[in-house]
Amino acid sequence: MNMFTQYKSVIRFSAILSACVVLSLWLSSYIPEALFSSQLSPILFACTVAVALSGAWVIFRHADNLRFRKAWGWTMLVWGVVDSAYLFFYITAPKQVMDMGAANLTTLELLLGNILGWVLLLYPTEALRPGWMNWKKALWQLLPMFALVALDYAIPLNLQPVISLYPVVLVAFLFTHVRAYNNWCEENYSTLDDIDVQWILRFMVMGVLVGLVYMYICLIHHPTRGFTQLWFTIFMFVYSTEQILFRKDPWSMLRQPGQEKPQENIDWPNQQLRKKLEYWMEKEKPYANPDFQLSDLGEVLAMNRTYLSQFIHSEYGCTFYQFVNRYRIQEAKRLRKEHPELKVQEISALCGFSSPAVFSRTFASITGMTPREWARKIDSA
Repeated sequence: MNMFTQYKSVIRFSAILSACVVLSLWLSSYIPEALFSSQLSPILFACTVAVALSGAWVIFRHADNLRFRKAWGWTMLVWGVVDSAYLFFYITAPKQVMDMGAANLTTLELLLGNILGWVLLLYPTEALRPGWMNWKKALWQLLPMFALVALDYAIPLNLQPVISLYPVVLVAFLFTHVRAYNNWCEENYSTLDDIDVQWILRFMVMGVLVGLVYMYICLIHHPTRGFTQLWFTIFMFVYSTEQILFRKDPWSMLRQPGQEKPQENIDWPNQQLRKKLEYWMEKEKPYANPDFQLSDLGEVLAMNRTYLSQFIHSEYGCTFYQFVNRYRIQEAKRLRKEHPELKVQEISALCGFSSPAVFSRTFASITGMTPREWARKIDSA
């Protein structure tokens, strides 16, 4: 499966969202500056505060002791507090603390924007590498930004462009873990609904767009461009909160988390192990259960997850997810031949797929044809 096919939904999401942002930036140039500064800006900031703080409250209430949800809750809480402070000074001070898009944007204001950008990366960091982030690592990530600010004040060089680009380094660092996370999910689960990397990539795309719009309004020196960043931030908070609330945690979903089944001494050659595994798969049809996991095979082959994953890789040249889907597609073909009256949704459910859409996508990726195209071919033969 090529990258475009694998991440088609992410690419489509990114293209549509980017087009909306570009269109909004263009339309915002027609907003009168006086109207934006006196009415639209404070209203949108108030909406951002309300969405961020209420979203944080909802997330913390339904965190269920999941660190990735708590990370998103803290993100919105920090953002809500910062924007609340901005609103307070906007209303009480004789002039704005920060004029969006102003030509005299200071280094400290850039630093504040970068810190908020770093906060946005807490959730994908926890989702991709659970438990990795701590206070020490957070300090090491923030230290270069503080050092650049200090250098900008100490020496006669304009380091503001470098400071504004620093979050790009952190995003690039996160992208290096996407493939490893996706492989880990495929090695342990037969169904990737609500745990695969697609949503994390969409979140990171939104984070990158927020940063790009912020940099653009700093360079273009047109305050009304801030309209785009404000509504887009609100959209990101609402959309992300809804998605994260219903997202599963693959790291804690494994049965008996943290307790691997002890490895037994097995003298059987791999060929015998293959026969035993394949006989069990064909007889018991465990793949018909959408919640079928790699750890379930431990009861058959007396291996822990690490050895099972290595065994499937070496013997079948694929991940557990791909291995199971091969059996599901074989079963789907058998059912269609023996029971042509069955509908696609009935076959997908009987074979362990979570939905007809997932079944059709998987069928096409393995056979090169949609289920209906394959059925027509069989019927005409």
